[in-house]
Amino acid sequence: MICDHLRPLEQALQAARIRETYRGTPWSQNCREWVTFAVRLDTDALRRRFALPACVVVHENTDPHSGLEKGFVCEQCHDAVIGLVAGEAWFR
Repeated sequence: MICDHLRPLEQALQAARIRETYRGTPWSQNCREWVTFAVRLDTDALRRRFALPACVVVHENTDPHSGLEKGFVCEQCHDAVIGLVAGEAWFR
């Protein structure tokens, strides 16, 4: 289960029926549970909408070899909610 800091965002994505494309520990012990959704996340709007705490930071990977992604990582719990960096569908 994803941490309390990111759970409201995850639940909103699920309620909007956004397709989950990955759930697990992606690559290191610094990652606990990461959930990826098939949508672009408007990180500015979502930070305001969900009043995300300071421990939740924007994460962006622009390396096409390891996967393009952008979303939020909780630096306290090592969980993340991640979206796409390209595409027409946005979640705000």
